Amino acid sequence: MASNRLGRRISAAVGGAAILAMIGFTAACSTESEEAPETTTTTTTTTTTEPPLTPTEKRAPDGGDIFTPPVTAPQQTVNPNRRD
Repeated sequence: MASNRLGRRISAAVGGAAILAMIGFTAACSTESEEAPETTTTTTTTTTTEPPLTPTEKRAPDGGDIFTPPVTAPQQTVNPNRRD
């Protein structure tokens, strides 16, 4: 019985130490310091006009979606005439 309590105490201490380590790592990796001032650079680019993109999905003439598969009922898996 005493060894059972000792095991619980050791695992509780290890778990507590792990939680404290996670809190310490989180605090150490947080960024609350002032950031360096941003530098800006000016670049000159030439722009070209590209044709607009066309959609990949097309609608059927009747307004339905041609990518939708037809709905079929699932097949019956249990034989109602079978008696156990």
